[in-house]
Amino acid sequence: MNIESLKMFCLVVDEGSISQAARLSYVTQPAVTRQIHQLENYYGTLLFDRTEGKMRVTEAGKLLYPFAKSIVNDFYRSSEVIKQSTGEQNTTLHVGASFTIGEYLLPSLLGRFKKEMPEIKVTLTIKNTPGILEDLTNDVIDLAMVEGIVDNGNLTVEKYAVDELILVCSPDHTWGEQIDIEEMANERVIWRESISGTRLIVENMLREKGILDKIESYMELGSTQAIKSAVEAGLGISILPRLTVAKELEQGTLREVVIIGVKIMRDLWLVKKQHRFNKLGVSKFLDFIHQKESQRDGSHGF
Repeated sequence: MNIESLKMFCLVVDEGSISQAARLSYVTQPAVTRQIHQLENYYGTLLFDRTEGKMRVTEAGKLLYPFAKSIVNDFYRSSEVIKQSTGEQNTTLHVGASFTIGEYLLPSLLGRFKKEMPEIKVTLTIKNTPGILEDLTNDVIDLAMVEGIVDNGNLTVEKYAVDELILVCSPDHTWGEQIDIEEMANERVIWRESISGTRLIVENMLREKGILDKIESYMELGSTQAIKSAVEAGLGISILPRLTVAKELEQGTLREVVIIGVKIMRDLWLVKKQHRFNKLGVSKFLDFIHQKESQRDGSHGF
């Protein structure tokens, strides 16, 4: 048994087929099969059920998978750390972010980080919160930055910023500078998709205020930019993160309306796996985030 056999086993489990694992590893299918057979011989049991033309992980394979994953990850992380300490490897950082953070907050933040640490190669992946957390769990990314709720005891969650959700409408809307929340029931509300962290926060607030069930007219769009364009065109109203509409508010293409007695704040989360040691790129970025946080002096965001 060796690290490569464990790595191949994990890849077959993750991909669900030997052929896909072989393609991703640039080896033949028989080579992958030999690696799996070596493990099965070592443990004295089948790790995959190959009956009926399909490959399924056996109960023994399910038991082995988390241990194999941890061993492989620790091995490669240790290799990275040693190479970094001897200057034999470029320092990398792969950040994953949910859409709002990835599109509106992180570009400038990572730009400032790169100015301070130009030697670190940074890549950014943007998905919805569940997708980003799955990537983090599978070690596709080093860190996750999300605004949604994180319910996973195997992940370390830390608040790094706060953002406000505000009600916006078109500049020529009949509303004044503030409204009672009941007035929203008469408007078409434009939402993000149902799994959006922002939408869940807004729906919970409206439900608590007894308004959610009264909103009969609504539109659902798949991106914040699409929602902003629809609101600008007078197709409805929306509640959006302030950081996503800052430019439009300044330019006057959107208008903020205060909901009397309502202030919606949400925490932005920095999420990472519980490792015995961090990659150098991760440690540098965490130090950078904490430094910026200490300089904010009570302001929101970065």
